[in-house]
Amino acid sequence: MDSRLPIVSMRGISKSFAHIVALRSVDLDIYPGEIHAVMGENGAGKSTLVKILSGVHRRSGGDMHVRGREVDFASPKEAERNGIAIIHQELNLIPSLTVSENIFLGREPLIGGLFIDRGSIEKKSAELLNRFGIDIDPRTDVENLRVGEQQLVEIARALSLNADVLVLDEPTSALSEAEAQRLASFVRELARDGVAIVYISHRMNEIFALADKITVLRDGNFIATRKAQDVSERDLIRMMVGRDLAAPEPKVDVSDRAVVLSARNLGLRRPNSRGSMHNVVNDVSFEVHAGEILGIGGLLGSGRTEVLELIFGAATGERSGTIMRGGVVLDARALTPRRSVAKGIAFLTEDRKGTGLLMDADIRSNAVLPSLPWLAPFGWINRRRENPVASRVIKSMRVRCDGPDQRIDQLSGGNQQKVVLGKWLETRPSVVLLDEPTRGIDVGAKDEIYDLLKKLAHAGVAVIMVSSELPELLALSSRILVMCEGKASGILENAEFSEERVMELATPTGTALSRDAA
Repeated sequence: MDSRLPIVSMRGISKSFAHIVALRSVDLDIYPGEIHAVMGENGAGKSTLVKILSGVHRRSGGDMHVRGREVDFASPKEAERNGIAIIHQELNLIPSLTVSENIFLGREPLIGGLFIDRGSIEKKSAELLNRFGIDIDPRTDVENLRVGEQQLVEIARALSLNADVLVLDEPTSALSEAEAQRLASFVRELARDGVAIVYISHRMNEIFALADKITVLRDGNFIATRKAQDVSERDLIRMMVGRDLAAPEPKVDVSDRAVVLSARNLGLRRPNSRGSMHNVVNDVSFEVHAGEILGIGGLLGSGRTEVLELIFGAATGERSGTIMRGGVVLDARALTPRRSVAKGIAFLTEDRKGTGLLMDADIRSNAVLPSLPWLAPFGWINRRRENPVASRVIKSMRVRCDGPDQRIDQLSGGNQQKVVLGKWLETRPSVVLLDEPTRGIDVGAKDEIYDLLKKLAHAGVAVIMVSSELPELLALSSRILVMCEGKASGILENAEFSEERVMELATPTGTALSRDAA
């Protein structure tokens, strides 16, 4: 094929869902060996466009050609047969199956035409995972993996298809910085081999480090396609949101303010794949002040999420340590989410689809969930009291929707995240735990959430935030607790902040504590 001709050409692509128009006459050309980024706010139509390309949705209008032949894929299988594979933003794995079974789902080699050759798929999966540097046992059930590890399995599955066109929809949203860099190297290698890459990400540094071209969508409309070298970050943001974002505010010293929550000697033990117990969290101690945003950094699997789960009483396994809250010492072994909510603690999980929302329910039902003890003290839900809560969440969080009766799974990922955060703020918490609060969120929605977190801090709320995005961690945090292999490897004050210092402490070869975590 002439490399100057697009392998995929989409012209005037439109898509409507009932009365909702998701795309209006969008053009996109994809060339072999080129990394083409598609950017825009949540709800701009990016995921809809690539789902049409990959056979998940049928287009309402326009034309699509692959290798010069007009196509209209009726299913992802048909797209895969034409050399197009996609890694979706929302995970599409089957939790009860193993890693290898998920990777080769629908393409399993058979013995005698009857039985799955498990040895073969496990061997091929191990080779694929090793090629990408993924340290996951292919025999492990997917339901036992963390979100970031599941994301790596999703990536491995797409790579196993040996596609000519690989679509990556927010592939690093649940990955650590090291994992994201490893993926970037692999994407470049694929492009050098002639694979056409369609890359969707809200991380500006990724886009400018990887992309050859950038196409911007806004509110379902095509805005422009530019060479990445010809646009600045400010130009890109303006095209995406139609405005400039506010400059960051200076940090406020909160060291003299009251300690709102204190964690002492937190520990968590779980069985590993061989059945023996190991420390997921080991002797972690810290405190957070009123009005402080305490960031928690570290690599995937370092114990960041589990620290938040221990504080909230949601961690599974052998728990140890104490939490001091409101002058009361709480045993970590006895903590439950209900008790934590009663103590003014809110927890936004990293997996909004799996643990943050009821995906088959409407916005109203999701918005009132944490408030049910107050709205329905005797088990009977008062709809007249529910409606104002849902309306406040929609208005205060600027949720783009048709109203509280709209199903939550019809919203974009960013608007779903706003509902999750809004429902917790309705409980009027004094401690907010955030696990990857901007995962899969566009630059405009991020700015709104950043502004909200700053307002919470100004109001005296203590915020503890886990984030894999180092620029985000450095920009928002008053201090940063760095985790490494289940331990607190350092607590950095604002004057010590740098990406290099965080990564140094996050890796096993990093130096000892820069400051006593106690």
